Amino acid sequence: MDSDPFQGRLLNGERLVWQGRPAAGILFTNRDFLLVPFSLFWCGFVIFWEWGAWHSSTAMRDDPVGSVFPLFGIPFILIGLYFLAGRFFADAWIRGRTSYAVSSQRILIFRAPPFGKFTALAIDRLPELSLNERSDGRGTILFQPAQPMWNTRSWSSWTPALDTTQFLMIADARNVFDRIQKLGARSS
Repeated sequence: MDSDPFQGRLLNGERLVWQGRPAAGILFTNRDFLLVPFSLFWCGFVIFWEWGAWHSSTAMRDDPVGSVFPLFGIPFILIGLYFLAGRFFADAWIRGRTSYAVSSQRILIFRAPPFGKFTALAIDRLPELSLNERSDGRGTILFQPAQPMWNTRSWSSWTPALDTTQFLMIADARNVFDRIQKLGARSS
């Protein structure tokens, strides 16, 4: 990733006030208290179903449909493995390719390809600003109302790094939050 992903993306007269990155490594969020048990249930059910399908297909070797039937469960096993473990590794990898910045006018979020995206949110037009802070000072700043747990419009419930309306688990979150509030108050 570029040393400064925001170079050339600033507007005339705009200056960077803060720049940072999300926490590295495997990250558990509050949503995982429900998503992990759901993942275990999903995988258990799919593996049980697939085991039954394989055993019934061996009994029906002469039936061409019966021998293909177990293949139907393979995509569900792959989805279950992503839900259970793959999403944590994908999220960590995506966060490693993400940079955040606060400028004098905007919130900037850059994510490098292959899931590349550049997001710029005007500070004076943020629909909401909220802070979820941990005792170690790391925290998440949300720039819109919190989405429901089972948001069907995106994968960000399962892979938080894909959500480009937040600074996810940044260091010294309260200080960054206060800076954004002051900039918002100045532009009003």
